[in-house]
Amino acid sequence: MTHRMPFSSTAPAFFQAQLKLTMAAKKGLGDDVLAELAVLRASQLNRCAFCIDMHVQNLRAAGVDQQRIDLLPAWEEARDLYSERERAALAFTEAVTLLTEGSVPDAVYERAAAHFTDVELAHLLAVIVAINNWNRINVTVRAQPGEKM
Repeated sequence: MTHRMPFSSTAPAFFQAQLKLTMAAKKGLGDDVLAELAVLRASQLNRCAFCIDMHVQNLRAAGVDQQRIDLLPAWEEARDLYSERERAALAFTEAVTLLTEGSVPDAVYERAAAHFTDVELAHLLAVIVAINNWNRINVTVRAQPGEKM
C-alpha cells in the first residue's frame, strides 16, 4: 500500500487544530497510561497500523509491562492485568468507537461514570473522539508505521 498524501502539509490548519484538540483532551484526563491504553484500543478496533505502532511505543516508553500491551485486545479476559478503572475506560472506548453497533449502552456509561468524575469522563470521551479522528485520517491516507504524518 502506498501512502496517499502527506496530510499534515496538505491540510496544515486542520492538522494543527487536531493536535491541539488531542492535547487538550489528554490534559484534562490526568492519567497518561490510561489515555494511551484507550487510544491504543480504539486504534486496534479501527485497524490503524500507524496509530497502533505509535501508542505501543508510547506505552513501552512509559514503562508499561509488555504483557498489558500484548493482551489489550483481550482485556476482558485478562482481568488481573487491568484495574477496574481501566476496564471501565476500555469498555467505554469500545462503545464510543463502535457506534455503528447502535449506541453507548447505559450500563457502559454508568460503569465509566462510577470510576471517573464528570470532568475526567468528559476528557476520556474527548480522547476517544480525538483518536477516532486520527484513525480515520491515517487509515484513509494509508499512513505507515514509522512514517511522518
